[in-house]
Amino acid sequence: MPHLIARIRTALQGTCPPEEATAIARLLAEELYGLSQPDIYMGKDRKLSEEELHNLENILARLQNHEPVQHVLGYADFCGGRFRVNGHVLIPRPETAELVNLILQDYPSPPARVLDIGTGSGCIPITLARHWPESDIHAWDISPEAIETARCNNALHATRVTFRECDILHGESGDVPPFDLIVSNPPYIKETERTTMERNVLDWEPHLALFVPDNDPLCFYRAIASRAAAGLLLSGGRLYFEINRAHGADTAALLEAYGFADVELLKDLSGNDRIVRGIHPWE
Repeated sequence: MPHLIARIRTALQGTCPPEEATAIARLLAEELYGLSQPDIYMGKDRKLSEEELHNLENILARLQNHEPVQHVLGYADFCGGRFRVNGHVLIPRPETAELVNLILQDYPSPPARVLDIGTGSGCIPITLARHWPESDIHAWDISPEAIETARCNNALHATRVTFRECDILHGESGDVPPFDLIVSNPPYIKETERTTMERNVLDWEPHLALFVPDNDPLCFYRAIASRAAAGLLLSGGRLYFEINRAHGADTAALLEAYGFADVELLKDLSGNDRIVRGIHPWE
């Protein structure tokens, strides 16, 4: 019988690049079959039972169908925490972790009230809540299934985030007290960009959380910035966006048009425009 790592890598040939296949093989060996990282690097193997072999074949069939390994495992790691994920929420990305780490660096003292718009799995507000347990943290999403997933993650992390179903584009945010900090990683991929996307994203992650019209790619940023400027964000409060790297300057200009001060366009670790932040000026 082939070595476990080699068996998984061979099965994934043609499905993903060799480096990704190796990473998936090591992840499965560690998470599902009890091999530690030192075991893996030393070339140790694990004899599988008949039931384990059957389960492995099912897992490989799912991966060969381009299903994300995070869906197979049922969770994704993010900022030192583990979050349940499924087809109703985006899988947390490293770029979003960069956004969260930037926010934490910007606030030596926790803000009183925080809002995450388009929360998905809840990874942003829950991570902030883990660091700021005394803050009043809220999160909105249009998808009831996403809200259910986020509430599940909230319970898993024993955090106290308040989740609410809300359509920021077309619905009313209601009469809520203003926030000191608003953050959002909204849909920002244009429809014409579909052809450049990998199948494990296009076929398995929610399009509601991914795509915006080609003729209005900044629709979510405009809706959020306008409501923030109109009183959803306190004077002196900060607004943070994760953005489409192709529209960094446009997004920064949008915030400036709504009166935000000290607007900055920041790059991610790969050198791409990824974050815009600004301050609601004092009245």
